[in-house]
Amino acid sequence: MRILPTPVRLLLLVLTLLLAAYPLFGATLAGEQHDFYLQKLTTIMIIAIVALSLDLLVGISGMVSLAQAAFFGIAGYTLVLVAPEYEAVSIWIALPVCLGVSALAALVMGLLIIRTSGIFFIMATIAFSQMLFYLFHDASFAGGSDGAYLFMKPEVSIAGVQLLDLEKRSTLFYVALASLVGVFLLLRTFLRAPFGQVLLGIKENESRVRAMGYNPSFYKLAAFVIAGTLAGYAGMLSATQYGFVSPSHVGWELSAHVLVMVILGGMGSLFGAILGAFAFEGLHAGFAALTPHWELLMGLVVIGMVLLLPRGIAGLLLQLSERKRDKSRTAAQVGAAQKEAGQ
Repeated sequence: MRILPTPVRLLLLVLTLLLAAYPLFGATLAGEQHDFYLQKLTTIMIIAIVALSLDLLVGISGMVSLAQAAFFGIAGYTLVLVAPEYEAVSIWIALPVCLGVSALAALVMGLLIIRTSGIFFIMATIAFSQMLFYLFHDASFAGGSDGAYLFMKPEVSIAGVQLLDLEKRSTLFYVALASLVGVFLLLRTFLRAPFGQVLLGIKENESRVRAMGYNPSFYKLAAFVIAGTLAGYAGMLSATQYGFVSPSHVGWELSAHVLVMVILGGMGSLFGAILGAFAFEGLHAGFAALTPHWELLMGLVVIGMVLLLPRGIAGLLLQLSERKRDKSRTAAQVGAAQKEAGQ
């Protein structure tokens, strides 16, 4: 994966700094709506982590999955189930258990379907999500159709000393922001390593990668497990934020929304998944205010994006950056030529 152009890196840095500053100055800007926007931004950053995990599959590995919400919801239910009913569970217990259960679910599912491709792979992921939806919908231990509740947020402490108070919305906001940045940098590191290069090769030509001595199924399975684990981490954060998880959190509809985010942002760029999450939620808010059938308008936007900007928002930014770089390079060459002619 190539290094991001300087303008794109500056844009991402500015957006990160603006987000980091919001809890400090948001009350002045938003007034009474400050808490609402703080909650909303936290939610978007959490769902952006899911979008990043899906981009690893769709944009990097060439696997179109509609099961990311399943791992998202599994981790949320796991957090509720491991937490005492009216006591705070230690984050040092909740975190590894939630990630472990999500990773195990992704591993089991991946072993069953990783050798399929195309429409068969997509249908298998939908079937898995729907199976879990009805499992949690009908299971009394998970609260059935009413969902399950987390009465106290996880406790982050060492030797009785509290490190973070997740009951504070601003604290959870910064945890979500740090998690989003961390996941982005982690995936960038993965993809610049040989592991990521093999995944990109598999997407382009799986047969050639196999002929070079690599096992495509192993790398695809590893990517699937990593993506499922990251989605599970986001699910744990979401359950922590709202103290609630329901069967809708594991259904394929949520996965479809995340897929739209990746398409809007631009597949395969990673940072596009983040931009797509913010764009999707912004469009959702605007369209929902106009009509209860906001999905129709969103569908038109996606169709237009595919036709006019097939590389998404990220592709547009990269294209503009390349044009600027080419103009600068051309101007430099012309200047050098004129200087030589003058001599």
